[in-house]
Amino acid sequence: MISTPNDGWSFATAREPARLGARQVNGVPGVDHAVGARGTLCGTAMRYTTRYLHLFEPDALQSCRRCGELAAAVPTQPCVQERLHARVEGAAPGSVRDDLLAALRRGANVRLWINGPSAGLARDHAKLDGLTDGAGPAAEACGTAPTIGMARVEDGPWRFLVVLPEDGGRPVVARGPLDRH
Repeated sequence: MISTPNDGWSFATAREPARLGARQVNGVPGVDHAVGARGTLCGTAMRYTTRYLHLFEPDALQSCRRCGELAAAVPTQPCVQERLHARVEGAAPGSVRDDLLAALRRGANVRLWINGPSAGLARDHAKLDGLTDGAGPAAEACGTAPTIGMARVEDGPWRFLVVLPEDGGRPVVARGPLDRH
């Protein structure tokens, strides 16, 4: 088992603020409001607003102060390590999976998490030839579906590869030494 100290880090301390969309009230340009289920957090109905393709930034000068206050009360979201941990728990039991789960609980660096065409991801991101544990099942998982999810995690001397089938199948975890070059 790998144990690299990361004092004070936990899923609870690493949770992220909610990401809320931005809208502006029609006829009142220049003020961003946070989007809620039925309208802005400060109470304007959706039909009186225009959506913008950026996230609401509570501390920005152009942001509605009331929406900013209410956005701070919106529950936080799991960090990337916690989200990947939940997915990896479904992988076949084994020491590689257990080591990765422990590394994620310590805040290991999730270097990449991407979805796309399996052939391209395997070619450009998997680095299968550098894996020492689970390379065969990882390569096989890369070829089982047209699209997959893939994550790379770095922890101490190790690089973990997680192949996440989009069909809801079991994730595959592999590992190899981290190439520091």
